[in-house]
Amino acid sequence: MSLWNRDHDPLLSFHEVIEAVGREHDMGETAEEVPLGAVVGSVGRSDDFDRDFRPLRRSARLAEVRRRFDAGEWPPPIRLLRLGELYFVVDGHHRVAVARERGWTTLPASVRRICTTAYARACLRACDLTTSAAERRFLEVLPLPDDVRTENSLGSPADWTRIADAAMAWGYRRLLVDGTSYCCAADLAAAWWHEEVTPVVAAWRAGPAGDHGLALTDLEVFVTELARRDDLGQLDWQDPANREAPCH
Repeated sequence: MSLWNRDHDPLLSFHEVIEAVGREHDMGETAEEVPLGAVVGSVGRSDDFDRDFRPLRRSARLAEVRRRFDAGEWPPPIRLLRLGELYFVVDGHHRVAVARERGWTTLPASVRRICTTAYARACLRACDLTTSAAERRFLEVLPLPDDVRTENSLGSPADWTRIADAAMAWGYRRLLVDGTSYCCAADLAAAWWHEEVTPVVAAWRAGPAGDHGLALTDLEVFVTELARRDDLGQLDWQDPANREAPCH
């Protein structure tokens, strides 16, 4: 068997991704016209194609599918699993590969969506799975609201550990200072986000550094400010030294 495209990004393995992001529950199947650019993984054949579904091996099956496409036969729907913004092929790998070769942008598909703990973003690569696993562990402890999950990301496992420590410390300080307790982890996570993170992010975006961080997510901004506060040795955002110190 001849191997091609060894230097391209690998096709994502569904089993590796679902282990990293965490499986919550499955939803029913729907018939959709799926954008082929979002089909970047496989349930069982991640070693046979690269991320752009270029085949890594010649096969009689691939040649037959090419012949059918060229003869004008309309392909039957492929079967996919969807995690967030990513699609994984259950059945129809060669149809996806040939459709992309021929410049098609969509294919009909039967899609079953799986809801995950950490959000599976379109930019996810195999090298990002360690960070996705750290995000999933954070969300298992502090389940942020769904809209916050989908709109925020961090660049390293250490960042997720840092904000987990910060959130738990914030909840503990609230308990010590005014006796505030929370009925569940989701309640604590929502309160931390709205009462701690949101004001800090809003102040940062309104300040002189805000125009330079338009591409940063709110969590990235918050981690940046945590690092600055740590450098100052402060625990309280309202400490005068924290307000007067210049932004990095």
